[in-house]
Amino acid sequence: MTSEIASVSLPDGERIPKLGQGTWEMGEQPARRAAEIAALRCGVDLGMTLIDTAEMYGDGATESLLAEALAGLREQVFLVSKVYPHNASRRGVIAACEQSLKRLKTDRLDLYLLHWRGSVPLAETVEGFEALRRAGKIRHWGVSNFDTDDMEELLATPGGDACSTNQILYNVARRGAEFDLLPWLAARKMPTMAYSPVDHARLPKRSPLDDIAGARGVSVVQLALAWVLRDHRVFAIPKAGRVEHVRANHLASQLQLDAGELAAIDAYFKPPRGKRPLEML
Repeated sequence: MTSEIASVSLPDGERIPKLGQGTWEMGEQPARRAAEIAALRCGVDLGMTLIDTAEMYGDGATESLLAEALAGLREQVFLVSKVYPHNASRRGVIAACEQSLKRLKTDRLDLYLLHWRGSVPLAETVEGFEALRRAGKIRHWGVSNFDTDDMEELLATPGGDACSTNQILYNVARRGAEFDLLPWLAARKMPTMAYSPVDHARLPKRSPLDDIAGARGVSVVQLALAWVLRDHRVFAIPKAGRVEHVRANHLASQLQLDAGELAAIDAYFKPPRGKRPLEML
């Protein structure tokens, strides 16, 4: 049975789940394939129907895994993939998208992102994205790992104001984007897409998260994910390669942190007081 997941709005008003599924490093180990497919299908059943991937992941192997995992489920899913910067010329992005569609065994992407800033002029990438959108190959496009100055340059580019989101590294231990980037995006009605929302399992071994999680009877990972989801401007794509992990992530989406808990977290994981360069993994 599908469970209710809160949603965020893209700039055009389309609602998408606040909690989705990431796929980085999936499809690379044959021994894990069955478990990963089961996890992805479980997530869809629980309402985590936004699924993010990239042509970079496993050199396309992850997209191929998703094609198998989503057999019979494609119409329920908001599917996201990303293009390498070196493939992001006007012609290159079209060719790369076609290859991703072929591996994913679908006729369109719901969202297509530039994976990070490269040497190709943004105008070329935007032209390619818009050509794909006109052709019905993608429904929305956006960017990833763009700092505020990159976003300003993008929106100054003809057609750049069609950008739907910016996918960035954001979690309780990496809060630099709160100083200027998150407010900048929110002012333009662009939600922030948080990757590695539990810091790729590198959270401190001891912090207030442990005390709060213990008092609530949840895990530190669940609490850290709930912290990211507290912001109505942010949606997250944690990776989970096992069904039990997917179910734990889903439960985290139901947690509401109170003011005292948030203050304790802020005292340890301090909000930024000035501009910091955008971090990446």
